[in-house]
Amino acid sequence: MPLQAGIVGLPNVGKSTLFNAITNSQVEAANYPFATIAPNVGVVEVPDARIDRLTELFQPKKTIYTTFEFTDIAGLVKGASKGEGLGNQFLSNIRLTDAICHVVRCFDDPNITHVETTIDPVRDIEIINLELILADLQTVENRIAKVERKAKTKDKEAVAELSLLKRLQPHLEAGEPARTLEMDEEEQAMVKGYGLITMKPVIYIANTDEEGVSSPEDNVYWQQVKDYAARHDSEAVLLCAKMEEDLSGMDREEKQAFLDELGLPASGLDQVITRAYAILGLQTFLTAGPDECRAWTFRKGMKAPECAGVIHSDFQRGFIKAEVYRFQDMDELESEAAIREAGRMRMEGKEYVVQDGDVMHFRFNV
Repeated sequence: MPLQAGIVGLPNVGKSTLFNAITNSQVEAANYPFATIAPNVGVVEVPDARIDRLTELFQPKKTIYTTFEFTDIAGLVKGASKGEGLGNQFLSNIRLTDAICHVVRCFDDPNITHVETTIDPVRDIEIINLELILADLQTVENRIAKVERKAKTKDKEAVAELSLLKRLQPHLEAGEPARTLEMDEEEQAMVKGYGLITMKPVIYIANTDEEGVSSPEDNVYWQQVKDYAARHDSEAVLLCAKMEEDLSGMDREEKQAFLDELGLPASGLDQVITRAYAILGLQTFLTAGPDECRAWTFRKGMKAPECAGVIHSDFQRGFIKAEVYRFQDMDELESEAAIREAGRMRMEGKEYVVQDGDVMHFRFNV
């Protein structure tokens, strides 16, 4: 199942234009609030030059990239947590995602209306953040009402849960997201069950115009968003959603030439995906052969049997060994035979912690 990120923000900040770029599809992107009524979902391939190189060397029948799922959620407004605008139905969609991509308008255009009438990125961020916090506060208060009765019976688990909830409640009331509350491992496991929106990591996407992308140091709005993200231990990416939409219709060579002309190392969308992997603690291992070259997503710190289970549960259950080499070795030596001859092919056991870019062949028996 692909990882999921929800695209949120105020109306008319460029969410649907960004979604069009992500999926190379044409969802409605009209110039009025709530043009997006149902959440649109798109699954995109995660770009990976290593897979491109392995495909070049192995010439496989199939090449499969890992994927990331984006959900375009309708614009939220003040009072969304109480049902204003399109309200709680969209907050429930955010709860299902792994991360939040918060799109913030960072351009001036009198022809595109702003729901708050003026451009102020930090104000806009805080409007959305407050609504998400208020939605979580309601969840916590509802849970307290249920747990309190059980805690009175001296039930050990209920007492521990109530203690956590009683710490969460004032934290949220103070306008702080749940993710900033200090919790031990047991409490973090407990809070997962609540589906709190503000436990999710955030990438702030500053949507600007083409001039703003090419001169970021002169873009005052971008500097505000970047500083806000840094102060709140979050990620920030600058992009032009309209330009990204145009890029999505180009082939790879055209796209690279366009980026080179602007002096950009990667598209904004590629940066969003890279940052999403980073904040979620995700990495990629690879499998390669004449039948298939494929990228697989895993969580940093997973051991070889767990990564084998990413491919199939039988691989994990019957894991024996993993034959491993670094992608860099294949890039340099260009064949597995040459890697073996150079002594760079390794056999790893159950305690091996898989590294990003490992090329792996699993041996198992069930």
